[in-house]
Amino acid sequence: MEGAACKVVDVEISKPGKHGHSKVRISAVGLTDDKKRIAVMPGHDNVEVPIIEKRSAQVLSVQNEVANVMDSETYETFDLKIPEELKGQVAEGSSVLYWTILDEKVIKQVKGSD
Repeated sequence: MEGAACKVVDVEISKPGKHGHSKVRISAVGLTDDKKRIAVMPGHDNVEVPIIEKRSAQVLSVQNEVANVMDSETYETFDLKIPEELKGQVAEGSSVLYWTILDEKVIKQVKGSD
C-alpha cells in the first residue's frame, strides 16, 4: 500500500449500492516503518502482495547503530541498521534473522551465539 510492504490488520466490506459495487476498507501497518495506512477501493480490485525473503546471517562487527553481517548461505557481507528493540542484543558472533522486503533489508530477530 502506498509503495510500502504492509501487514493487513483489518478489513471492512460495505454492501453494494443501487448502482455500484461493494467497497472494501483495508487497514494495514507498514512492516518497516510501523506507519498505519488505510485504503478504500472497489471489492473487485486487486492488491499487490510483496515477496518477503527470510534469511539468517552472522554478525561480524557492530559500530554504533549499524551491524556488519554475513549471509549464512551466500556469504555476502553488508551493513544493516539495528532496530531500536534489538539494541544491546546484537553482538559480534551472534546470528540474526533478517528479512528482505522490497529490496530493503531489516533485522527482525536475534538467534543467539553459535
